[in-house]
Amino acid sequence: MTEFDQRLTPAFFDRVQARVRERMAEEGFDAFLTDHPEDIAYLTGFFHHPSERPVAIWLDLTGRVVMLLPELEREYAESQSARAELVAFFEYPGVVPPFAVLADVVGRRGRVGFASTMSHQRLSAVRAAMADTEFIGSDLVTRARYVKFPEEIVLHREAARITDRMLDAGAQLVTDAVAAGGELPTEAELERHVTSAGTGLMYAEHRNVVVSSLLAGGLVYSGANSAFPHGLPSVNRLKAGDTFMLSLGCAVGGRFIEGERTFVLGEPTHDQRRYHDTIRAAQQVGRDTIRAGLECREANRLCLDVIRDAGLGAFIRHRQGHGIGLGMHEAPWLEDGDATLLEAGMVVSNEPGIYVPGHAGYRISDSMLVTADGAEALTTFPRALDDCTIAL
Repeated sequence: MTEFDQRLTPAFFDRVQARVRERMAEEGFDAFLTDHPEDIAYLTGFFHHPSERPVAIWLDLTGRVVMLLPELEREYAESQSARAELVAFFEYPGVVPPFAVLADVVGRRGRVGFASTMSHQRLSAVRAAMADTEFIGSDLVTRARYVKFPEEIVLHREAARITDRMLDAGAQLVTDAVAAGGELPTEAELERHVTSAGTGLMYAEHRNVVVSSLLAGGLVYSGANSAFPHGLPSVNRLKAGDTFMLSLGCAVGGRFIEGERTFVLGEPTHDQRRYHDTIRAAQQVGRDTIRAGLECREANRLCLDVIRDAGLGAFIRHRQGHGIGLGMHEAPWLEDGDATLLEAGMVVSNEPGIYVPGHAGYRISDSMLVTADGAEALTTFPRALDDCTIAL
């Protein structure tokens, strides 16, 4: 088979930068500054491990793109063909502060937007270096990232394919353990197995693998531990009658996907079937209603009302979902407080859940590609309880 190339072309980043400049012009900015690692990867293709040494992008309305970075990262950025002019400072905090180095390079500045995620410490350093500049906080780049370019959707689809394979690998490990008649895996052992399956597949079939914050992996929990929505894997060993959850995902080319399924080990009880069927019904409503033009808060209401109408609203602990892109969790938020209109080309999670203290949690999640007239579930692993029951 042909190897899948995870790296995007220079022409892609030119289009990304042009999109951001169009929004800068609309909002009256002469330049924009961001130090968010996901923004930097989006604008230039440079993925890095953030530290106290600043890495930042200065995007000028006239077309110049400057990346400020420490000298120790310069050759690494060159190896990734970062789509920017590289300006390096030697060390941090430095005899000459890093943002003073940037100020000397970018010259006349005017009205500059900065990423609202920037820390107070970084912003203070920027303002000290550019005292004559008007800085205005903005989520402009975040909003530019909402709608994916076609090349990004290709990466999301590939990440979804691998996530489905990881779910299958997890279920198969438990099935094989049951058949062997020995000990069942612990949550931690199951987590290591699915992570290995995802990363192994990626390196076997891809070239130019982009290593982002999480290449592959997720949360694996069983029984009462799964009643914590973001409980970490433990040494708890699966046992007959358990509800257990595989909350998995991966990033291809830095673009994330998540896929989550809830399993039952053995014949489901009446309560297990009720809980699982309710979540599946709510998740199906999400799949049926997410579409361009729908407000995020309305999508959330339609989905979670299924749980409330089933008399299980007391066990809701979170929203329906969130945006997915260069971050596993990013705006917009499918939640009561977000009136953002969904647009074709967005990727969002659809993951209603309930969490019964002392018993278990139940959640089904698919990553959805929003279309003009609906949404496509990119992850396709079976969702019904009968498909997610492992017989003893």
